[in-house]
Amino acid sequence: MADATIPDVAGTAPNGAEAEVELTAEQQDRRRRLIDAAFELGAEGGYDAVQMRDVAATANVALATIYRNFSSKDHLLAAAMTEWTVRLRDRVAHSPPRGDTATEQMIDVLGRACGAMQRQPKLSMALVRALSSSDAGVRNSGSEVRASIASMGDPILDHLEPQIRADILAVLGHVWYSSLVGWANGRTSFDHVTNELDRACRVLLAPYEK
Repeated sequence: MADATIPDVAGTAPNGAEAEVELTAEQQDRRRRLIDAAFELGAEGGYDAVQMRDVAATANVALATIYRNFSSKDHLLAAAMTEWTVRLRDRVAHSPPRGDTATEQMIDVLGRACGAMQRQPKLSMALVRALSSSDAGVRNSGSEVRASIASMGDPILDHLEPQIRADILAVLGHVWYSSLVGWANGRTSFDHVTNELDRACRVLLAPYEK
């Protein structure tokens, strides 16, 4: 079974055109069970362990129902990644960032995000790998994930002009995402991910420190 670091995911509409549809409580519950099953299977065996038939069995949902919610395994995992970052963002919001400067606080927040992923390497690799898919259902997930991560830092930079703040957060989101993709594909270590984020924070934020 997946451990406690995996979030309890609340149901929301899936990515793409379906996102405009308001789900019933029953539909939300089914979707939550599907994402929870993907978390569990991914944590135990990584990307290859998340097979749609196994997801259906674990979630006690008919296989056909999965495909009414998600067009593919990558779509399901990308939706899980989106939900994971939303839950992480909410947890971070309840625990103020540590540090005396905006740079230190941003490094702390992003370090927590990376730490949560590092504790579940198989699951994290599966989620990031799905975001790299060309599947149409994944299209919106990458930007949603970057937006969730960036929003963790928005309160830290509220002393900056809105456009400067938006630009810095956008760049940090891209650095975070691209570094994770390199790690998930076996090209770099996880230390490289955190080092790249630390460097980006210092380069982008130090000029604005008072």
